[in-house]
Amino acid sequence: MAGRTGLLASGLVWGMAGALAVSAVPMVRRWRKGKASPKDMIRGLAAVPQRYLVDVHHAVERRKGAAPMHALVAGGTLAGSAALAAGVIPALRESRLYWGGVGVFFVTAIGGTYLVWKRRNPKKPSYLSGGKFLWLPNALLAWNLGGALVALVHVAMPGKTGVALVPLALMAAGGAGLVVQVARGPMRHAFSGVTWLAAHSRPERFGGGRSTDLRPLDLAAPTLGALVPGDFAWNILASFDACIECGRCEQHCPAFAAGQRLNPKALIQGLALSARGENASVYTGSPAPHAPPTAGKGSMTSAIIGADAMIHPDTLWACTTCRSCVEQCPMMIEHVDAIVDLRRGQTLMLGEVRPGAADALRRLRDTGESGGRPLSAHADGLAGENVPVLTENDETDVLLWLGDGAYELRYARTLRALVKLLRLAGVKFAILGEAELDCGDLARRLGDEATFQGLATEVIGTLNSRRFQRIVTADPHALNVLKNEYPALGGKWEVVHHTTFLDELVSAGRLKLDVRDLPSVAYHDPCYLGRYNGVFDAPRRLLAAACKTTVEMERHGKQSMCCGGGGGNPVSDVDAEQRIPDIRMGQAAEVGAAIVAVGCPGCTAMLEGVPEPRPEVKDIAELVLEAVVPA
Repeated sequence: MAGRTGLLASGLVWGMAGALAVSAVPMVRRWRKGKASPKDMIRGLAAVPQRYLVDVHHAVERRKGAAPMHALVAGGTLAGSAALAAGVIPALRESRLYWGGVGVFFVTAIGGTYLVWKRRNPKKPSYLSGGKFLWLPNALLAWNLGGALVALVHVAMPGKTGVALVPLALMAAGGAGLVVQVARGPMRHAFSGVTWLAAHSRPERFGGGRSTDLRPLDLAAPTLGALVPGDFAWNILASFDACIECGRCEQHCPAFAAGQRLNPKALIQGLALSARGENASVYTGSPAPHAPPTAGKGSMTSAIIGADAMIHPDTLWACTTCRSCVEQCPMMIEHVDAIVDLRRGQTLMLGEVRPGAADALRRLRDTGESGGRPLSAHADGLAGENVPVLTENDETDVLLWLGDGAYELRYARTLRALVKLLRLAGVKFAILGEAELDCGDLARRLGDEATFQGLATEVIGTLNSRRFQRIVTADPHALNVLKNEYPALGGKWEVVHHTTFLDELVSAGRLKLDVRDLPSVAYHDPCYLGRYNGVFDAPRRLLAAACKTTVEMERHGKQSMCCGGGGGNPVSDVDAEQRIPDIRMGQAAEVGAAIVAVGCPGCTAMLEGVPEPRPEVKDIAELVLEAVVPA
């Protein structure tokens, strides 16, 4: 009888594995309706263990208690099930030591199951979804408790293992529940997550790497961007199913915090539901704040965006493209890529863009400048500084890229400080003057890839006709486009942020600083400098050398909160309960900061727009200039 019940237990595991495989077939068939995206799946699958245990784990452990819970429940359940499956080997079934090991694994999983239950009990946190998540612990408990009892019977009563038929029945019930959870519930991420990790659209991110550039769009393609789920690549469709609805993106999204009509979790779930042809009522998490109702219906060939579809247009334009959601997601889903693809579809295929954004895009196409201002006035803010203009016949060491913010008087103060520092350090530099067009960042983030590529072609032609060693800019958005996105279009140069360059000058002794006893200074990490380009240390080294007292806001570094100025948000007429910069300056005040140091003209404009009383806002170049020791 011992061998018979042991074989039944092993057969149950193999049967469940088969049922899980069958339940995954509809998912695969649905993904195959997406666009082709060739992937080396053998190599990708081989990399999954490391990607899961390192990259995914690092993201999971950012939420207190989540890593132990996942390790116990996933590790225990998989190990116990795998060990039990090995019971098809007769010699193992006769070993009490073997059954003891099986029992230990399942008992471990029971501990993890309790933690899964505790996450939503006695009260579910707002960022977590309900619905089928609420009975997932029951299925897990039935499977793992049944497995533990089967093992206990074989250890304690080897002569009466017929008793194990009762816990085997419990296991079978739990297994059936888990199959349903994988086929039509939140546990589908167990299969789709592995698929997505193996076929990730940005494999460069694994192992601590970074990949943030938007990929060029073939403007000759019949469909530009995404209008229906079938317009996404198959692996992107898998990524939508990989969402476990943990709410990390929701918790860190600045738009959601400000009451704008975006919840990145609801967005990804809306995309998944559209592809699956399910109704929006299936989603049991927090909705996008104040988003107007939609029909909440979709299919692989139905429109995603619209009042008669799944997602309201207002949700699409509320995103600041800050990548905070991407940074926090334990499944490494690319929310921003999906949003930009949807924006491309709305902008390029339908001409559906918010009025303010439409005006900015029109001005970009007509004048090469988002405000429609004359290019001849681009450097007016540097009048009196006698900054040389680089022509095709000249040569310089540093080309100073001003950026479209140069028209603003406030940003001109930053640029003047930077120019003075370059001269104090003996740097040979020049600007393009009226030859500098908008780099196209705004157009690209708003989905107007055609305008972006048109501007990029002109800018690349201009830069390739000039002779310089590298480009320095105080605008992280320009930095990101010039450094990361132009190379795919033929523009390759060394591009650095002004804080990186100033840090080099200080380190080389070309600029000497004397620490000033200022009130507390907190540094605000710009999204396009930090998360997009990994520049965190250079600005802080400069502040430490220039300011005696520095403090860190709770959200800093990779976890920094957006100022609200990215992704075309300021020109998109986005409704909100409060302003994102107001929230950010409140965070600075909480740590007693009297000065907020910035390294982005967009951040400067957004944060200085907060009503007083508030901390003073200064660019790092201004603080460094004040601390320079005269030669």
